[in-house]
Amino acid sequence: MRSYHQKPTNPLERRKFLINGARWLAGGIVLALSGFSYRKSTAKGSLHFWQIDPSLCTFCGRCQTDCVLSVSAVKCVHAVKVCGYCDLCGGYYRANVKELNTAAENLTCPTGAIQRKYVEDPYFEYTIREELCNGCGKCAKGCNSFGNGSLYLQIKQDLCKKCNECRIARACPSNAIRRVPISKVYDLKE
Repeated sequence: MRSYHQKPTNPLERRKFLINGARWLAGGIVLALSGFSYRKSTAKGSLHFWQIDPSLCTFCGRCQTDCVLSVSAVKCVHAVKVCGYCDLCGGYYRANVKELNTAAENLTCPTGAIQRKYVEDPYFEYTIREELCNGCGKCAKGCNSFGNGSLYLQIKQDLCKKCNECRIARACPSNAIRRVPISKVYDLKE
């Protein structure tokens, strides 16, 4: 039996020893680099967040009722570039209104979150007061039914609890809520 302090006497044993040592070293370097790149990628942008795909949303109203928060983290978003500034806005007025006035029974939004401002005849500017929006989606449904879809729903990340399994996503009949990377956290309409 040979002692560990003795040098290998056979040159083939020495070569085998050096080759195996080099393989172990190379394997260790590859593992270390892959671990480092994985940590770097998770820290810099491969995080995923819950968000609504506006092209799949059916405005069913479950965002308002199924969120873990008492007032949903889902809010109406207005794509101003897409808006037609309509006098008869489907997101602002209910369908089949008898008079174009701002009486509560004529308006789509139950909380008064949509503000209307006169621009010039026949155009109006619409803004959303986020603090009043409850995520019911009635305005977005009206805008998408009778307008060009400039009103739609999004999960506001500053309000979201970042649940591991979103209750709204489980309840969504159209599977419009999914995990998206940080680069698509707000899927804005252009």
